[in-house]
Amino acid sequence: MAYDRSHSATYLAGQLAKGFARSLQRRATALGFSPGQFPVLLELWQEDGLTQKQLLDRLEVEQATLANTLARMERDGLIRRNPHPQDRRSQIILLTELGRDLEPRAVVAATEADAVLFDGFRQFERELMMEYMRMVIENARKL
Repeated sequence: MAYDRSHSATYLAGQLAKGFARSLQRRATALGFSPGQFPVLLELWQEDGLTQKQLLDRLEVEQATLANTLARMERDGLIRRNPHPQDRRSQIILLTELGRDLEPRAVVAATEADAVLFDGFRQFERELMMEYMRMVIENARKL
C-alpha cells in the first residue's frame, strides 16, 4: 500500500511553511529582509537589546541557524551588536534605525502574505484554522 502524503499532517505542515515563506519572500526581499529574519525582527521590535541566548530561547531555533541569521542581518544593516555590560561573553543585539524603520512595512508585508494563503476562507474558517495550528504547535512543543 502506497503512503499518501496528502494525508500526512507532517507533510502538509511543511508545505504550509514553504507556502508562507514563498508568499513572504517577494515582499520581504523588496523591503530588504528575508522571511528567516522576520521572527528575529518581531522579537526585537517587541524588546530591543536582547542577547543571542534570549533570542534562542524565544525563537526555538538552532544556535548555528540564529548565528548565521544575525550575521546576515548585521551585514544588511538591520542590527548591530554591542558588548554586554555585565557578561563579556555575551553581546546585546540592537536594531539599527533601518531595522526599526522597517517594522510597519514588514508587518504589512506579512499580513499580505497571510491574506494570500487564506484566500477564499471565511473569517471563522481562518480563525479556526489558526486555533488548530496553535494547538498542533503546542502539542509539538511537548515532544
